[in-house]
Amino acid sequence: QGQLKIAPAAMAARCRLAARFHHIHGANIRLDASHTQATRVESFANGLCFSQEPLAPGQIFLVEIEEKELGWCGHLRVGLTAHDPQSLEVVPEYSLPDLVNMGDTWVFAITRNHNRVVVAGEEVQGRGRPWEPFLLIERVRIPRDTLVGRSRPGRYSHILDDLFKMNVLPATARRSRIGVLYAPQPDGTADMHIVINGEDMGPSARGLPTTRPLFAVIDVFASTKSVRVIPVDYGFPSLQTLCRLVIQKHIVHRLAIDGLDLPPLLKSFCQHE
Repeated sequence: QGQLKIAPAAMAARCRLAARFHHIHGANIRLDASHTQATRVESFANGLCFSQEPLAPGQIFLVEIEEKELGWCGHLRVGLTAHDPQSLEVVPEYSLPDLVNMGDTWVFAITRNHNRVVVAGEEVQGRGRPWEPFLLIERVRIPRDTLVGRSRPGRYSHILDDLFKMNVLPATARRSRIGVLYAPQPDGTADMHIVINGEDMGPSARGLPTTRPLFAVIDVFASTKSVRVIPVDYGFPSLQTLCRLVIQKHIVHRLAIDGLDLPPLLKSFCQHE
């Protein structure tokens, strides 16, 4: 548990480094030059991706759904594996069941509805109000602002803004943000948590080994065609983020940002991120 006390600056640096996809991936995946965008170029399978580095305790690997593909059944699959991608002779076609059947892998399909795995006899605890600045998971504090997907400006974006404030963006929609992390427990194991648009789904798997490196698994499956890794800065929000929050607080909705006397890059940041 002491590992969770990583200084915010050190955690931020590590997360920036690890916020990329591994060069080992499924046969149908194409990565961009930065290794932050993964696109399935054909079919509906062979879309497995992994984090470039094993995750630190409490470190979230967060992706945003950038593109969907109609005609397929099923959605993004997310989890953790203790298998180093470099050690795989062949990348499995599916995370479920192929990679999971190899053992030491925990993967769940993301559905249209928010889901949570509850252990028998466990009471469902409140997940916190969606407007609180930090999401708390065990002893981990993650800035919620980065975790929540946002609409692009459009004719009805002011309506969508209200929906985002209530945290009801569908889990599988474009711009939805989904992350995975593990939280060490007193018995030396860890619980895996999946976070959907700033909402902790609770422990979705327990008893994960903390003695082995754990890599994030992102399966760009079926109707999910392209995802992008979103870096998460732990600790205090950046000056850029604080400026955006002040601007958004004093306008009716994000369409009004176009009329402000601001640099184009700042306008884009306020509207899209």
